[in-house]
Amino acid sequence: MPRALVLGGYGLIGSACMRALAEADFSLAGVGRSHKAAMMADPHAEWILRDITAIQVEDWRCLLAGVDVVVNASGALQDGARDDLEAIHVQTMAHLVEASAELELRIVQISAAGVSEGASTAFFRTKARGDAILRDSAADWVILRPTLVLSPEAYGGTALLRAGAALPLVLPQILPEAQVQTVHVDDVAAAVVAAARGDIPAGTIADLTEAEARSFPDLLAQVRRWQGWAPPRFRPRMPGFMLRWLGKGADVLGHLGWRSPLRTTALQALADGIRGDPTAWAQAGGTACRSLEQSLAQLPSTRQERFFARAFLLLPMAIGVLSLFWCLSGLITLLEPGRAMAVLTDRAVPVWIALPVATGGALADIALGLAILWRPWVVRAALGMLGLSLVYLIGSLVVAADLWADPLGPMVKVLPGLALAGLVAGLMEER
Repeated sequence: MPRALVLGGYGLIGSACMRALAEADFSLAGVGRSHKAAMMADPHAEWILRDITAIQVEDWRCLLAGVDVVVNASGALQDGARDDLEAIHVQTMAHLVEASAELELRIVQISAAGVSEGASTAFFRTKARGDAILRDSAADWVILRPTLVLSPEAYGGTALLRAGAALPLVLPQILPEAQVQTVHVDDVAAAVVAAARGDIPAGTIADLTEAEARSFPDLLAQVRRWQGWAPPRFRPRMPGFMLRWLGKGADVLGHLGWRSPLRTTALQALADGIRGDPTAWAQAGGTACRSLEQSLAQLPSTRQERFFARAFLLLPMAIGVLSLFWCLSGLITLLEPGRAMAVLTDRAVPVWIALPVATGGALADIALGLAILWRPWVVRAALGMLGLSLVYLIGSLVVAADLWADPLGPMVKVLPGLALAGLVAGLMEER
């Protein structure tokens, strides 16, 4: 039984490759750095939990023992708190190729359509350099370059498509000049299996894509129809400067650990167009990829799809509101500590207790409001908000029960915040 090693085995494309290779009777191991993500993708698979950017040549030689095929499905869109494009796309490939120099194995590289060393984004440039290292130094290789990948799993660009198409009453006209082609993730996985089996000649470089292209607004409109939403009442054109602002904001969030599909790299890639040529793949003996219409027809459009699309839009809004609410709550208390202390001192609480309670609570509020913006801490921060809110509620019942009858409802208004924090804690996941 041939053995395959899949780098990035729990990612959007990697997990599809893992399933397809298993069905093709390959012995498998997936490589990734997150135990949680690996278990969510497939708790029964064999996983090697390593950060591929930290694997040196000698370590690769050990990992490649007995391996017939390496599928590189790893990658990152843009540099950020958790990602280094040069390390992931270039350094890793250099170490892998050097380690495999004297081994009889095939490397199947999943790159991207449109890569070149003169491309407009670091993503495409580093991908191109990784491809060049493989092409120039390895003996047996195949490079597959998919266009925009559509999948039952909503992640990255596929999640953005779903969310953008699901806006209530509105379908924004974004990048109307951009031409986009798509490919179904199962077609990518089938191409990987064909390459892994040796059905595709060594040295093949091929785009994986449907034949036709359409504008990005047309793509959004087709996804909206597939989801089952009513036709939009408004089709506003989004100015370029607004997109640039969105991209810059998403880049800032990238340094806080968020992998937003609205980062400048993704927007620039869309603006440049996501195009491919299926000719090389057909000449190599590959099966033609599905059209957009065929892909959408084979993807489920269910209540879950629509719920996810709207939740994808609402979740960042909920996080932003929570951060603003908690930070402002703490700052207002610090700016006017006397008023905050009066809530306690007017009810016979000594000043020496009221002062640390008010200032400590204010600092805790600000800390939680900032912590929820840091992606690795979101769930813990939301749970902290739940806990501290319950402390405030219980404390108010003991010390200031009359506040519950206040016409402005200062304590009652804590309850929606509890629900919002619980919603964020429940909806967050790695992928």
